[in-house]
Amino acid sequence: MKRLVKFGLVCGLVVGLSLALAPVLAQGEMSHPSVTGRVVDSQGQPVSGAKIEVTDGDERILAETESQEDGAFVVDLEQEADSIVVVVSRAHFREARFPIDTREMGTLMAGEAIRLPDITLQRQVTAGFWVASGTFVVILLLIALERLHNTTAALLGVGVVFVASFILTPLWPGLFIFDFERALTYIDFEVIFLVMGMMIVIGIIEGTGIFQWLTYKAYQISRGRVEILVVILMLITSVASALLDNVTTMLLMTPITLEIALALGVNPLSLLLPEVMASNVGGISTLVGTPTNIMIGSFAGIQFNDFLTNLTPGVVMALIGLVIYVEWLYRKQYRAAAERVSPALAQKLAEDAQISDPTTLVKSGIVFAGTLALFVMGERFHLVPAVTAMIGATAMLLWVNLDVESMLRAVDWTTLVFFMALFMLVGAVREVGLMSFLATWMGGLIGGKLGLGMVILAWMGAFLSMVIANIPFTAAMLPVVSFLTNTVPGAESKALFYSLSVGSAMGGNGSLIGASANVVTAGIAERANYPITFVHFLKVGFPAMLVTVAIGTGWLLIRFL
Repeated sequence: MKRLVKFGLVCGLVVGLSLALAPVLAQGEMSHPSVTGRVVDSQGQPVSGAKIEVTDGDERILAETESQEDGAFVVDLEQEADSIVVVVSRAHFREARFPIDTREMGTLMAGEAIRLPDITLQRQVTAGFWVASGTFVVILLLIALERLHNTTAALLGVGVVFVASFILTPLWPGLFIFDFERALTYIDFEVIFLVMGMMIVIGIIEGTGIFQWLTYKAYQISRGRVEILVVILMLITSVASALLDNVTTMLLMTPITLEIALALGVNPLSLLLPEVMASNVGGISTLVGTPTNIMIGSFAGIQFNDFLTNLTPGVVMALIGLVIYVEWLYRKQYRAAAERVSPALAQKLAEDAQISDPTTLVKSGIVFAGTLALFVMGERFHLVPAVTAMIGATAMLLWVNLDVESMLRAVDWTTLVFFMALFMLVGAVREVGLMSFLATWMGGLIGGKLGLGMVILAWMGAFLSMVIANIPFTAAMLPVVSFLTNTVPGAESKALFYSLSVGSAMGGNGSLIGASANVVTAGIAERANYPITFVHFLKVGFPAMLVTVAIGTGWLLIRFL
């Protein structure tokens, strides 16, 4: 018992001394002088990875550190000096020197911290700038002209950047662009996991035959009247594209649409082109509807409900305009369609439209509905969309299909590699300052006018998406729009990001290479001996792009102004 009492007294003494000495110790820890501050570029954006050196009058380094993601830095000084200069350097920027004045030196000598005003680094054009920028432009041309597969082209661009940074830099230091660790920071893994999770979820659903069944039901409801059928098909396609993605939707819809068109004696392109255009427009209304929305949502922090609220009314109006245009364009073909359907083809349509696996359909439908519910409500619990998609994919794996290999085969790894390579390539041109120069130019063009900025972004996005696939275009424009959002009054509503969404997605209807869904649809149609040429798509799609972008832009101006 006495030992316990002694032990308790000792513990109490230790605790008491600790509490008594804590302020003294804390004061001792805080007595080190330090220099704090923040490094930004000429646009006021934080600069991370900048090297901060504190030197004395003889250029002797007293302490050093690096700026963090928000540009902030803290340097603890353990050596004394009569004068101090803060030297900030980083690749692709001019070196900045910030001498500490006499008053601040007195504060440091007293063992206290000083905070410097923001240190602004000015961009410097090096040989690496021209290598990264030239490579980016060439890769975009290769993608636009379809000289190389998208993924191959993106990997080629990253390879050129790394050769310049790692192999040629020792011979010519100015060629340095970034190191591998820095390149990885530009990959948006939220986009990667969101796309991968949704691919797994959709891979199970598409095998049930539900989309073929819906398309056949559309044929039955229209009773062979093509002008009604096309409206129903466009409606199904647009809704499916909003819930899935436009590429997956067209993969499912195109084969059965070809069969229906042949059964009705109408040119399949008069149904396929309206479908793919409706797919590109309808997908804009949700976060997961288009790859561009996924990228915009992740970068700008725009949630599932935000897209629904701000874009769906404009999408509905654009679809109405698109339907009117399609009915006018194909009015003669629809009227000339055969009134009687081939019995053999009708029988084949009915066979292809059977639900192949009702049990899987029910289970996957429940999981998909739950996933959508989490997309809508998850933001209340700070649940990012990528996590929701992975939860849905895991639920599919555990309850619907335990064959993990078959589920992973549903993932388009080529597309995911393309995204990762593209993110690094865009990161390269961001690193050397190309996006910064473009943002400055656009900022001067817009001049602080939100409405003008929305119009410019929407229409520039539309026309450029005709010649540049909208995914790389959107990836390149995200940092530019971010800068404009921080500088244009009223843009905190994310209106400029929504304008980019409308322009890049609806602009995909302007040409065959404007959107991935167009290319996928053309490939399937060509295998069925109904090729969609670039010129034919341009004649049909360009006017549709003008109509839908005008309506979409008009809605955004009403919504945000």
